[in-house]
Amino acid sequence: MGRLRIGMLLVALSLAWVAPARAEDPVRVVATFSILGDLVRQVGGDRVAVTTLVGPNGDAHSFVPAPADAQAVAAARLVVVNGLGFEGWIDRLIKAAGTKAAIVVASKGIAPIDEEDGHGHGHAVDPHAWQNVANTRTYIANIRDGLMRVDPAGTAAYQANATAYLTKLDALDAEVRTALAGIPEARRRIVTTHDAFGYFARAYGMRFLAPQGVSSQSEATARDVAAIVRQVRRDKIPAVFLENVSDPRLMEQIARESGAKAGGRVFSDALSEPNGPAPTYLDMMRHNVKEFVAALHG
Repeated sequence: MGRLRIGMLLVALSLAWVAPARAEDPVRVVATFSILGDLVRQVGGDRVAVTTLVGPNGDAHSFVPAPADAQAVAAARLVVVNGLGFEGWIDRLIKAAGTKAAIVVASKGIAPIDEEDGHGHGHAVDPHAWQNVANTRTYIANIRDGLMRVDPAGTAAYQANATAYLTKLDALDAEVRTALAGIPEARRRIVTTHDAFGYFARAYGMRFLAPQGVSSQSEATARDVAAIVRQVRRDKIPAVFLENVSDPRLMEQIARESGAKAGGRVFSDALSEPNGPAPTYLDMMRHNVKEFVAALHG
């Protein structure tokens, strides 16, 4: 009888250890690209397990989903997308996966930049809303609400994490404004590979030119490049920058033909690898501003 009681006690103890582990399995979340993946981790903390479809230095514009991506979406409880047409492939992937996951559009509530492309590529909505730090506050709120919807038990944690991160975003926004304030307005002009910095330009008083449109898949024609080179020369634009998701040859050509300074590598649509200069959103924004300031002060 004593052995039976001991055996039952051991079984009870083992169940006591197993049950909490099952109850606290992390919430499976799929984020479409690396910047969103970082924001989800900031809000979700250790309550979430995040799969990012387009990883560091990846180009979401040209991404082609694989079967493993459909499997990840099918297994998720929450899928976080940017919206504004950024992921042209996401609706087909969600349908193919047959997922029952809740869908969060992180940019919901943000007024998009909607204008004629300056290089003859037609009418386009700029999807790169995260380049304005104030918009990223909206991303965080939408992600928080989505996580609370699928995991009500984590509400307090998600609210606390989001509030703490919003404070960091406020500090970042102030840093950006302070850093750029010392640059004369006439020098606040930059050329980048594709038009990914429209929200940054409007928020922080900069001007960006790009031979490609709002998608890195837009083809820059010889006429586009020639027009940019003429404008760089005419307006004495100080610097051209290569983005981590772009072919370097285009910027090298423009720098060579215009005489503009070739600035450092900046990050527009994707974070760097973990040991790189921009492994998180906060790091990315600080890195980009540092590169802009160094070139424009030059």
